[in-house]
Amino acid sequence: MEFHRIERPAQAFQQPVTAGHISRISRRVLGRDAVAAVELGLGMYNTTYKVTVEGLDRPVVMRFAPEPARQFASERELMRNEYATLPYLSVIAPLMPRVVAADWSHDLIGRDYLVQTWLDGVPGPDRLPGYPRPTWTSYFRQLGEITRGVHDVRGPGFGPVAAPVYDTWSQAVTESLRQIAADLEGAGLEAADLRRAAALAAERHDVLDEITEPRLLTGDLWTVNTMLAAEAPVPTVTGVLDLDRTWWGDPAADWTIRMASRKQDERLAFWESYGEPDADPAARWRSLLYELRHLGAVRLEQHRLGQAAAVRDSYAGVAAVLAAALTGPLSRVV
Repeated sequence: MEFHRIERPAQAFQQPVTAGHISRISRRVLGRDAVAAVELGLGMYNTTYKVTVEGLDRPVVMRFAPEPARQFASERELMRNEYATLPYLSVIAPLMPRVVAADWSHDLIGRDYLVQTWLDGVPGPDRLPGYPRPTWTSYFRQLGEITRGVHDVRGPGFGPVAAPVYDTWSQAVTESLRQIAADLEGAGLEAADLRRAAALAAERHDVLDEITEPRLLTGDLWTVNTMLAAEAPVPTVTGVLDLDRTWWGDPAADWTIRMASRKQDERLAFWESYGEPDADPAARWRSLLYELRHLGAVRLEQHRLGQAAAVRDSYAGVAAVLAAALTGPLSRVV
Protein backbone atom coordinates (compact mmCIF):
# COMPACT_ATOMS: atom_id res chain seq x y z
CA MET A 1 0.00 0.00 0.00
CA GLU A 2 1.20 3.51 -0.83
CA PHE A 3 1.42 5.36 2.47
CA HIS A 4 2.19 9.04 3.15
CA ARG A 5 2.30 10.53 6.64
CA ILE A 6 3.04 14.02 7.90
CA GLU A 7 6.39 14.20 9.63
CA ARG A 8 6.00 15.63 13.12
CA PRO A 9 8.30 15.83 16.15
CA ALA A 10 8.18 12.73 18.32
CA GLN A 11 6.58 14.73 21.16
CA ALA A 12 3.82 16.18 18.96
CA PHE A 13 0.28 15.69 20.22
CA GLN A 14 -1.03 14.29 16.95
CA GLN A 15 0.46 10.85 16.47
CA PRO A 16 0.37 8.82 13.24
CA VAL A 17 -0.93 5.33 12.73
CA THR A 18 0.81 2.71 10.59
CA ALA A 19 0.07 1.41 7.13
CA GLY A 20 -0.78 -1.89 8.81
CA HIS A 21 -3.49 -0.23 10.89
CA ILE A 22 -5.04 1.32 7.78
CA SER A 23 -4.94 -2.03 5.95
CA ARG A 24 -6.52 -4.01 8.76
CA ILE A 25 -9.29 -1.48 9.33
CA SER A 26 -10.05 -1.32 5.59
CA ARG A 27 -10.40 -5.09 5.39
CA ARG A 28 -12.57 -5.27 8.53
CA VAL A 29 -14.85 -2.32 7.79
CA LEU A 30 -15.03 -2.37 3.99
CA GLY A 31 -14.05 -5.92 3.16
CA ARG A 32 -11.49 -4.58 0.69
CA ASP A 33 -7.79 -3.72 0.59
CA ALA A 34 -6.58 -0.15 0.93
CA VAL A 35 -4.25 0.78 -1.92
CA ALA A 36 -3.18 4.26 -0.74
CA ALA A 37 -3.42 6.41 2.38
CA VAL A 38 -2.44 10.07 2.67
CA GLU A 39 -2.47 11.89 6.00
CA LEU A 40 -4.35 15.18 5.83
CA GLY A 41 -3.17 18.25 7.69
CA LEU A 42 -6.69 19.38 8.57
CA GLY A 43 -7.48 19.79 12.26
CA MET A 44 -5.25 19.85 15.31
CA TYR A 45 -6.74 17.08 17.42
CA ASN A 46 -7.57 13.87 15.56
CA THR A 47 -5.24 12.30 12.98
CA THR A 48 -6.94 12.03 9.59
CA TYR A 49 -6.21 10.04 6.41
CA LYS A 50 -7.66 10.02 2.92
CA VAL A 51 -7.75 6.34 1.97
CA THR A 52 -8.17 4.92 -1.52
CA VAL A 53 -9.74 1.47 -1.43
CA GLU A 54 -9.63 -1.23 -4.07
CA GLY A 55 -12.87 -1.44 -6.05
CA LEU A 56 -14.42 1.78 -4.66
CA ASP A 57 -14.99 4.80 -6.90
CA ARG A 58 -14.43 7.30 -4.10
CA PRO A 59 -11.94 7.45 -1.25
CA VAL A 60 -12.96 7.29 2.38
CA VAL A 61 -11.71 9.21 5.38
CA MET A 62 -10.27 7.49 8.45
CA ARG A 63 -10.04 9.63 11.56
CA PHE A 64 -8.19 8.49 14.66
CA ALA A 65 -8.67 10.01 18.10
CA PRO A 66 -5.65 10.52 20.36
CA GLU A 67 -4.78 7.65 22.65
CA PRO A 68 -6.90 7.93 25.84
CA ALA A 69 -3.89 8.70 28.04
CA ARG A 70 -3.05 11.72 25.87
CA GLN A 71 -6.50 13.31 26.20
CA PHE A 72 -7.29 16.09 28.65
CA ALA A 73 -10.39 15.58 30.79
CA SER A 74 -12.11 18.59 29.22
CA GLU A 75 -11.45 17.13 25.75
CA ARG A 76 -12.06 13.49 26.53
CA GLU A 77 -13.73 11.25 23.95
CA LEU A 78 -14.59 14.08 21.58
CA MET A 79 -15.04 11.63 18.73
CA ARG A 80 -17.68 9.76 20.72
CA ASN A 81 -19.36 13.07 21.44
CA GLU A 82 -19.45 13.83 17.72
CA TYR A 83 -20.96 10.43 16.97
CA ALA A 84 -23.60 10.89 19.68
CA THR A 85 -24.58 14.21 18.08
CA LEU A 86 -25.36 12.83 14.63
CA PRO A 87 -29.03 11.99 15.32
CA TYR A 88 -29.61 15.67 16.15
CA LEU A 89 -27.99 17.06 13.00
CA SER A 90 -30.52 16.09 10.35
CA VAL A 91 -30.98 19.80 9.64
CA ILE A 92 -27.52 19.88 8.03
CA ALA A 93 -27.24 16.20 7.04
CA PRO A 94 -26.75 16.97 3.31
CA LEU A 95 -23.58 18.91 4.20
CA MET A 96 -22.02 16.28 6.44
CA PRO A 97 -19.99 13.14 5.75
CA ARG A 98 -21.77 9.86 6.44
CA VAL A 99 -20.33 7.47 8.99
CA VAL A 100 -19.36 4.13 7.45
CA ALA A 101 -18.11 2.68 10.74
CA ALA A 102 -17.35 3.74 14.31
CA ASP A 103 -15.13 1.59 16.51
CA TRP A 104 -14.48 2.25 20.19
CA SER A 105 -13.34 -1.34 20.93
CA HIS A 106 -9.57 -0.64 20.64
CA ASP A 107 -9.27 -4.09 19.13
CA LEU A 108 -7.23 -3.23 16.03
CA ILE A 109 -5.66 -0.07 17.46
CA GLY A 110 -5.69 1.46 20.93
CA ARG A 111 -7.62 4.53 19.74
CA ASP A 112 -11.19 5.35 18.79
CA TYR A 113 -11.67 5.76 15.05
CA LEU A 114 -14.31 6.69 12.49
CA VAL A 115 -14.50 5.78 8.82
CA GLN A 116 -16.48 8.36 6.88
CA THR A 117 -17.43 9.22 3.33
CA TRP A 118 -15.30 11.70 1.42
CA LEU A 119 -16.63 15.28 1.19
CA ASP A 120 -16.15 17.06 -2.12
CA GLY A 121 -14.85 20.59 -2.17
CA VAL A 122 -11.90 22.61 -0.94
CA PRO A 123 -11.19 23.42 2.73
CA GLY A 124 -12.56 26.84 3.63
CA PRO A 125 -9.22 28.35 4.71
CA ASP A 126 -7.70 27.38 1.34
CA ARG A 127 -10.54 28.47 -0.95
CA LEU A 128 -12.07 31.54 0.72
CA PRO A 129 -8.99 33.80 0.30
CA GLY A 130 -9.16 33.19 -3.46
CA TYR A 131 -12.41 35.16 -3.72
CA PRO A 132 -12.69 38.98 -3.74
CA ARG A 133 -13.48 40.08 -0.20
CA PRO A 134 -16.86 41.65 -1.10
CA THR A 135 -18.09 38.17 -2.04
CA TRP A 136 -17.25 36.81 1.40
CA THR A 137 -20.59 38.11 2.64
CA SER A 138 -22.20 35.21 0.77
CA TYR A 139 -20.10 32.77 2.78
CA PHE A 140 -20.88 34.29 6.16
CA ARG A 141 -24.56 34.51 5.31
CA GLN A 142 -24.53 30.77 4.61
CA LEU A 143 -22.65 30.14 7.85
CA GLY A 144 -25.31 32.10 9.74
CA GLU A 145 -28.07 30.02 8.19
CA ILE A 146 -26.30 26.74 9.04
CA THR A 147 -25.67 27.85 12.62
CA ARG A 148 -29.27 29.00 13.06
CA GLY A 149 -30.50 25.59 11.98
CA VAL A 150 -28.27 23.82 14.50
CA HIS A 151 -29.15 26.21 17.33
CA ASP A 152 -32.85 25.61 16.78
CA VAL A 153 -32.43 21.96 17.83
CA ARG A 154 -33.63 21.43 21.40
CA GLY A 155 -32.00 19.01 23.82
CA PRO A 156 -32.67 17.00 27.00
CA GLY A 157 -30.32 18.83 29.36
CA PHE A 158 -27.19 20.98 29.54
CA GLY A 159 -23.59 20.02 28.80
CA PRO A 160 -21.78 17.80 26.27
CA VAL A 161 -24.12 15.80 24.05
CA ALA A 162 -22.55 12.46 25.01
CA ALA A 163 -22.62 13.30 28.76
CA PRO A 164 -22.42 14.37 31.44
CA VAL A 165 -25.77 16.13 31.23
CA TYR A 166 -26.64 18.74 33.88
CA ASP A 167 -30.01 19.99 35.08
CA THR A 168 -29.02 23.67 34.84
CA TRP A 169 -26.92 25.78 32.55
CA SER A 170 -24.94 27.24 35.46
CA GLN A 171 -23.84 23.75 36.49
CA ALA A 172 -22.63 22.96 32.98
CA VAL A 173 -20.67 26.22 32.64
CA THR A 174 -19.18 26.02 36.13
CA GLU A 175 -18.05 22.42 35.74
CA SER A 176 -16.56 23.13 32.33
CA LEU A 177 -14.48 25.99 33.73
CA ARG A 178 -13.36 23.84 36.66
CA GLN A 179 -12.39 21.02 34.33
CA ILE A 180 -10.35 23.29 32.07
CA ALA A 181 -8.62 24.74 35.13
CA ALA A 182 -7.82 21.24 36.42
CA ASP A 183 -6.39 20.26 33.04
CA LEU A 184 -4.18 23.35 32.98
CA GLU A 185 -2.96 22.67 36.51
CA GLY A 186 -2.32 19.04 35.61
CA ALA A 187 -0.13 20.29 32.77
CA GLY A 188 1.88 22.42 35.19
CA LEU A 189 0.27 25.75 34.26
CA GLU A 190 -1.20 28.40 36.52
CA ALA A 191 -5.01 28.41 36.41
CA ALA A 192 -6.09 30.60 39.33
CA ASP A 193 -7.81 32.92 36.86
CA LEU A 194 -9.99 30.11 35.50
CA ARG A 195 -10.73 28.95 39.05
CA ARG A 196 -11.91 32.49 39.79
CA ALA A 197 -14.09 32.40 36.69
CA ALA A 198 -15.65 29.11 37.84
CA ALA A 199 -16.34 30.58 41.27
CA LEU A 200 -18.00 33.58 39.66
CA ALA A 201 -20.19 31.32 37.50
CA ALA A 202 -21.29 29.41 40.60
CA GLU A 203 -21.90 32.59 42.57
CA ARG A 204 -24.03 34.22 39.86
CA HIS A 205 -25.83 31.05 38.82
CA ASP A 206 -29.06 33.02 38.74
CA VAL A 207 -27.91 34.99 35.69
CA LEU A 208 -26.75 31.88 33.88
CA ASP A 209 -29.92 30.03 34.79
CA GLU A 210 -32.04 32.54 32.94
CA ILE A 211 -31.18 30.11 30.12
CA THR A 212 -33.75 27.37 30.64
CA GLU A 213 -34.01 25.71 27.23
CA PRO A 214 -30.97 23.69 26.08
CA ARG A 215 -30.12 24.27 22.42
CA LEU A 216 -27.53 22.45 20.32
CA LEU A 217 -24.21 24.29 20.04
CA THR A 218 -21.81 23.41 17.22
CA GLY A 219 -18.84 23.83 19.55
CA ASP A 220 -16.27 24.58 16.85
CA LEU A 221 -17.93 25.63 13.60
CA TRP A 222 -16.04 28.29 11.67
CA THR A 223 -14.08 28.58 8.42
CA VAL A 224 -11.70 25.71 9.24
CA ASN A 225 -14.59 23.25 9.50
CA THR A 226 -16.26 24.01 6.19
CA MET A 227 -15.70 22.85 2.62
CA LEU A 228 -16.31 25.15 -0.35
CA ALA A 229 -17.15 24.46 -3.96
CA ALA A 230 -13.99 24.60 -6.08
CA GLU A 231 -15.38 26.58 -9.01
CA ALA A 232 -18.45 28.48 -7.76
CA PRO A 233 -18.55 32.22 -8.67
CA VAL A 234 -19.05 33.14 -5.00
CA PRO A 235 -18.00 31.20 -1.88
CA THR A 236 -20.44 28.29 -1.58
CA VAL A 237 -20.47 25.92 1.39
CA THR A 238 -20.63 22.29 0.27
CA GLY A 239 -19.65 20.56 3.51
CA VAL A 240 -19.41 20.85 7.29
CA LEU A 241 -17.16 18.57 9.31
CA ASP A 242 -15.61 17.81 12.69
CA LEU A 243 -18.45 18.86 14.99
CA ASP A 244 -16.94 17.01 17.93
CA ARG A 245 -17.27 19.72 20.60
CA THR A 246 -21.05 19.96 20.50
CA TRP A 247 -22.92 21.07 23.61
CA TRP A 248 -26.43 21.61 24.88
CA GLY A 249 -26.72 25.14 26.18
CA ASP A 250 -27.07 28.82 25.40
CA PRO A 251 -26.45 29.50 21.68
CA ALA A 252 -24.59 32.68 22.66
CA ALA A 253 -21.92 30.45 24.23
CA ASP A 254 -21.07 28.81 20.90
CA TRP A 255 -17.63 29.28 19.35
CA THR A 256 -19.34 30.29 16.11
CA ILE A 257 -21.09 33.22 17.80
CA ARG A 258 -17.83 34.26 19.39
CA MET A 259 -16.04 34.31 16.05
CA ALA A 260 -18.90 36.05 14.24
CA SER A 261 -18.78 38.84 16.86
CA ARG A 262 -15.05 39.50 16.83
CA LYS A 263 -14.78 41.84 13.83
CA GLN A 264 -16.97 44.38 12.08
CA ASP A 265 -16.19 43.24 8.55
CA GLU A 266 -17.72 40.88 5.98
CA ARG A 267 -18.80 38.58 8.77
CA LEU A 268 -21.56 41.04 9.68
CA ALA A 269 -23.53 39.20 6.98
CA PHE A 270 -23.68 36.26 9.41
CA TRP A 271 -26.32 38.09 11.44
CA GLU A 272 -28.51 38.72 8.38
CA SER A 273 -29.41 35.04 8.22
CA TYR A 274 -28.83 34.06 11.84
CA GLY A 275 -30.73 36.90 13.49
CA GLU A 276 -29.49 39.65 15.77
CA PRO A 277 -27.90 38.57 19.06
CA ASP A 278 -29.42 39.36 22.43
CA ALA A 279 -27.82 42.53 23.80
CA ASP A 280 -29.51 43.02 27.17
CA PRO A 281 -27.28 43.47 30.26
CA ALA A 282 -27.65 39.86 31.45
CA ALA A 283 -26.73 38.50 28.01
CA ARG A 284 -23.68 40.78 27.85
CA TRP A 285 -22.54 39.58 31.27
CA ARG A 286 -23.03 35.93 30.30
CA SER A 287 -20.95 36.55 27.19
CA LEU A 288 -18.03 37.49 29.43
CA LEU A 289 -18.27 34.12 31.19
CA TYR A 290 -18.43 32.39 27.83
CA GLU A 291 -15.37 34.28 26.65
CA LEU A 292 -13.47 33.16 29.75
CA ARG A 293 -14.33 29.56 28.93
CA HIS A 294 -13.22 30.03 25.31
CA LEU A 295 -9.94 31.64 26.39
CA GLY A 296 -9.26 28.85 28.87
CA ALA A 297 -9.86 26.19 26.22
CA VAL A 298 -7.63 28.07 23.77
CA ARG A 299 -4.86 28.27 26.38
CA LEU A 300 -5.08 24.51 26.85
CA GLU A 301 -4.91 23.97 23.09
CA GLN A 302 -1.92 26.31 22.80
CA HIS A 303 -0.15 24.30 25.47
CA ARG A 304 -1.03 21.07 23.68
CA LEU A 305 0.47 22.47 20.47
CA GLY A 306 3.66 23.64 22.21
CA GLN A 307 2.94 27.37 21.74
CA ALA A 308 4.61 28.59 24.93
CA ALA A 309 4.61 32.29 24.04
CA ALA A 310 0.89 32.23 23.24
CA VAL A 311 0.20 30.51 26.57
CA ARG A 312 2.09 33.27 28.41
CA ASP A 313 0.22 35.97 26.52
CA SER A 314 -3.14 34.40 27.32
CA TYR A 315 -3.07 35.48 30.94
CA ALA A 316 -3.43 39.17 30.14
CA GLY A 317 -6.46 38.52 27.97
CA VAL A 318 -8.17 36.42 30.62
CA ALA A 319 -7.38 39.03 33.29
CA ALA A 320 -9.07 41.80 31.29
CA VAL A 321 -12.26 39.78 30.67
CA LEU A 322 -12.36 38.53 34.26
CA ALA A 323 -12.04 42.09 35.57
CA ALA A 324 -14.99 43.16 33.42
CA ALA A 325 -17.07 40.23 34.66
CA LEU A 326 -16.19 40.90 38.30
CA THR A 327 -16.90 44.62 38.22
CA GLY A 328 -19.89 44.68 35.88
CA PRO A 329 -23.30 45.77 37.17
CA LEU A 330 -24.58 42.19 37.41
CA SER A 331 -21.62 40.88 39.41
CA ARG A 332 -20.74 40.56 43.04
CA VAL A 333 -17.07 40.12 43.92
CA VAL A 334 -16.26 36.52 44.93
